[in-house]
Amino acid sequence: MRLQSLFRLFPYYLVWTLLAGVTGAHSQTTGGNRTTIVDAELEAFINKVLADWNSPGGVAVAFVKKDDNGVWTNVETKGYGRATASGTNVTENTMFNIGSNSKLFTALATSLLINNETISPRLNWDSKIKDFVPMFNLTDPVATEEATPLDLMTHRTGYTLHDFSYRYSDDVPAVIEKMQYLRQSAGFRDVWQYNNNMYTTLSYLPTLLLPNKPPFARYVKEFIFDKLGMNRTTYDYNKANAEGLRADGMAREGLDVYKDPFSGTPRAVQYWTSQTGGEDGSVLAGAGGVITCATDVATLLQTLLLDGVHPKTNETVIPPGVLKKITRALSLQTGTPDWPEVSLYAYGAAQLQITYRGHRFNTQISRLPYDNLGVSVLTNDHEYGKVIGEIIKNHILDKALGLEPIDWNSRYKAQKSIPPVPATPRPTNSTLPSTNFTNIAGTYENRGYGEIELCLLAPENPSPSASCAALTTNITTILPGVLRPGIPTLVGLVDSPWYSHIVVEHFNADLFNPTNDSALPYWTFNDKRSSDNKMIAELDVSGDQVALGLAGFWEGLWDGAAAGVPKPLGATVRERAEVYFVKGASSPSRARAAAAVPQTDAALSVVFSDQAPPAIGPYSQGIKFGDLLFLSGSLPLNSKGELVGEGDVRAQTRQVLANMKAVIDAAGSDLGKVIKTTVFLKSLQDFETVNGIYGNFFGDHRPTRSAYEVSRLPRDVLVEIEAIVSTK
Repeated sequence: MRLQSLFRLFPYYLVWTLLAGVTGAHSQTTGGNRTTIVDAELEAFINKVLADWNSPGGVAVAFVKKDDNGVWTNVETKGYGRATASGTNVTENTMFNIGSNSKLFTALATSLLINNETISPRLNWDSKIKDFVPMFNLTDPVATEEATPLDLMTHRTGYTLHDFSYRYSDDVPAVIEKMQYLRQSAGFRDVWQYNNNMYTTLSYLPTLLLPNKPPFARYVKEFIFDKLGMNRTTYDYNKANAEGLRADGMAREGLDVYKDPFSGTPRAVQYWTSQTGGEDGSVLAGAGGVITCATDVATLLQTLLLDGVHPKTNETVIPPGVLKKITRALSLQTGTPDWPEVSLYAYGAAQLQITYRGHRFNTQISRLPYDNLGVSVLTNDHEYGKVIGEIIKNHILDKALGLEPIDWNSRYKAQKSIPPVPATPRPTNSTLPSTNFTNIAGTYENRGYGEIELCLLAPENPSPSASCAALTTNITTILPGVLRPGIPTLVGLVDSPWYSHIVVEHFNADLFNPTNDSALPYWTFNDKRSSDNKMIAELDVSGDQVALGLAGFWEGLWDGAAAGVPKPLGATVRERAEVYFVKGASSPSRARAAAAVPQTDAALSVVFSDQAPPAIGPYSQGIKFGDLLFLSGSLPLNSKGELVGEGDVRAQTRQVLANMKAVIDAAGSDLGKVIKTTVFLKSLQDFETVNGIYGNFFGDHRPTRSAYEVSRLPRDVLVEIEAIVSTK
C-alpha cells in the first residue's frame, strides 16, 4: 500500500532556503547588561545552515532573556531566507503554522476552564472526561471511565496516532464519536503514545461548558491571544493569507535520499486546513492549528518565563500554578537519549522537559526557566525543518549560555547522509492474491476511518463505477508515476487533511505495500525514507467477504510511539491489523448508502477534458444526457488543480470561463450553444468586473443566467460558474 498526499504540513518546528539580503532584526530592551544574540554572527551561521541543507525556505528566530533583577535585557526577533515559493523574504512578522506546538494553547485553554469558578459542576485536572464530553467512548472501557484531562494532554490513554481517521467533512463531535471504533495499542496509562484525537477532544470543552458555547479557536483568541497582545496569531488560514505574511510549506521535488539527501527543486505544498475553519478554527485546531510569527512568540516566551504574567501589563493571563502543572513530567517519550549532551525527553502536558548540557529547558517553544531565557525557531522546510530548527536552537543556547559551541550542523548532516535501507522489491515471481483484482476493487469501510472506494487502475476494470471511471481517467496527471508497468494497482480518493489519495500496489499473494518509486511527485506521502515495507495492506477473503487489514499505517508509530509497544500480532488478518476495512454494505451506514445512492444510468455519459482542472470531489466535470450537457461549477484552477489568481477576481473569472470552454469543447459543443449559466460570487461588489469579462467571453450570444452572492466557495475562490449546454 502506498499513500499519496498532496499536502502534508504538521511539523514540530516549521523552515526553508538561503537568500542574501535578509531583513533587519527587531530588538527591544529595557536596560540591564545586554549581550546581543541575534547578531551578524548568528545571521552568517543560519545562512550557512540553510545553504548546507539546500533548504528551500527560511527561518524566523525569537530570543528573550531577563536578568536577575527581572529586567528584560533581550527581546530579539529576526527572519532569514525565503518565506514563499514566489521569493518573499522571511521577516519577524512572517506567519508560520507551528503544528503540534499548538497543543500548548489547548492545554492552557483547558487550564482556564479548570480555573473558571462559574462552571458547574467544576472541571478539574482529575475530572472524568466522560462526565463532561457525553460522546467520549473508547474501545477500552477502563480508559473510557477513568481518562482525565491530564491523561489526554499527556498522551497516556493507550491510543497511538489515528490521524488518517480525520475527514474534511468531520466536525469535532464526529471525531470524538469515531474514537469508539479505533483500536487501542497499549494499556491505559502504560506508556506515552502520541495522539491528536485527544487534543481534538479537549478543544470541544469550551463549547460544551460555557453558556455562550464559543468555538475553541474564538475562545483561545479572546482569552489568550488577545490578552497577550498576540495580534497576528490566529487559527484562521484565510486571515494569515490575506495579510500576505503567511509562509509556504516548502518541499523538495525530485529528492532522492539514496543519491543526495539534500537535493531537489523547491516547491510549495498546499496548506493542510485551507479548506475549512475560518475564525472558528478547523477540526484540527486543538491538535495543530495555530499560525503565528516570531514577534508574537517572543511575547509568549516572556509570559511563560514570568509564570503566566504579561511582560508589559503585568496582568495574569495564565493562572498561577498552571505552568508548573503542565510541565511536570509524567512519562518518557524516548527510551534513550539521541546525544550525550541531551537528556531523555520527559513529557508533561503539551510540554517536553529536557536538560541540555546541564541546563533544564521546556520545549518545543523552548524556555530555560533557571536561566531566565527563551528561544524559538520557526521554520517551513517540509523534509528537514525539525532538524534545522534544532541546529539553530542549540547554537543559540550555546551562545547565550556561554558554552563552547558544538558543531550540531555537522552532526545532523552526517546522520542524515547515511542512506536508509531500501525497501524490499516486489518479487519477480510474485503469486496472485486469493481473489481476482476486479473483485478487490470496491468500497471499503472501517467505522472509525470511514469509507474508501478503491478503483482498479491496472489491470483495467471492464466495468468500473462512475466515480472510479472519472478518477482513473486523469489519475496519472494528478499523481504522475502512480502506475508502474506490470504491477496491479488500485487507487482511492480520500477527503482528508492528511492525505488525498491511497494507492494500493500488489506485492505478493495477499500482501500489498509501498515500493518507494523514484518517479513519485514531490508531494507524495511516501518520501523514500522508509527502511523497509513498513506499511502493508493484507487481503482477507472469506467466502463472499473481502477485507483489507492495514498495518504500519502511521509511519511505524504504532511500534515506535514508545519503547515496548509491539505491533499487533495474531493468527488472523483482523487480529494483525491496526485498521481493518471491510468491503461492501456490511455496516448499517453502508447499507443505507447502498440503498440511497443509485448507480449511474447507462443513458448518462461522463465528459472529461485534460485542459480543465480535475474534480476536487466526487463529481464529474460534465455529464451528457441526451442532447444536453450539464457542467459542474467551474473553479479558477489550472489543469493541475492549482489555484490561479489568488485574490484576483479578474484572473479567476478568465480561468473559470476557459475551463468551461475546455469541457464544452470536449463534449463536441461550443459556446454559442450554452443555454443557462449560474454565477456564484464571494462578493457582489465584484459583479461589474465579472460581468465585463463574461460579456466579452460570450460575445453576441446571451445565455440565460442567474447570479448569487454566497458566503464561501470551495478553496475560498472568488467566483464559480456552472452551465447547461446543448450538444445538438
